[in-house]
Amino acid sequence: MTTVLTGAPSLPALLARGAVLSAFKRPRPDAEFPRIRLVLESAGVDLARLAAYERVCGFATGADALPLTYPHVLGFPLAMRLMSERAFPLPLLGLVHTSIEVTRHTAMPATGAYEIGVHVDRLAAHRRGTEAVVVTEVRSGEDVVWESTSRYLARHRTHGTDAGAQARPAEEPKPLPAVAEWHIAGDVGRRYGAASGDRNPIHLHALTARLFGFPRAIAHGMWTVARCLAAHGTPDAVRVRAGFRAPVLLPGTVTYAAEGGRFELRGGNDRVHLTGEVYPLTS
Repeated sequence: MTTVLTGAPSLPALLARGAVLSAFKRPRPDAEFPRIRLVLESAGVDLARLAAYERVCGFATGADALPLTYPHVLGFPLAMRLMSERAFPLPLLGLVHTSIEVTRHTAMPATGAYEIGVHVDRLAAHRRGTEAVVVTEVRSGEDVVWESTSRYLARHRTHGTDAGAQARPAEEPKPLPAVAEWHIAGDVGRRYGAASGDRNPIHLHALTARLFGFPRAIAHGMWTVARCLAAHGTPDAVRVRAGFRAPVLLPGTVTYAAEGGRFELRGGNDRVHLTGEVYPLTS
């Protein structure tokens, strides 16, 4: 079933509703979930917010082209609308973004209007709980120009390792060569939140982050991906896969490392926060 929205949902309201309903959720991989596709037609880009996003993520400003990760910002309110529904079986509170795969088929003008569609594709067993697989498609006219698949994990007790559960990696790959050291300011979460609309309290202040078990505020996972891709660079037609491994505490210092199409973000003692790969698409 497809539901067409007249405007982007309010993220603060969705976060509040999802938080209230979280206590009543009982996650499991075989649970039912809303089989609805939300669509926002003729979505435009707020150029002032786009410029703020580009600045905080390290992208060049002024070009009439959306950064690779920006359509995620446009689709995120629709994803939140689905995941904050009473019928969605995973608790929004504590949900962890574990990975994202993005495919951009062509350059996307910042002045264009796009149709955004989001749906929950499936639930999947994970060794630490249950993941929701959320798919976003962005169309220009009849053509899909951008699409992504995100996985969001609800942690809960599992009974053994199911066949569909993700296995632990057999061996950690060798660290990539260091390219740059980044000193991340304590206000990055607030700046990214203002530009993206994602004002989850774990990203804003140490006090609100402590309520959720973090010693300090943590950077948005999508900010870490965007910051790495701004440094790495991407062609117009590209596929990117990224996995979120550990939160980045704010303020903090991290090492950006890259070689060929691979990149990663490391902290002290070579703790890996993020891994990713860039694949140019060929026609």
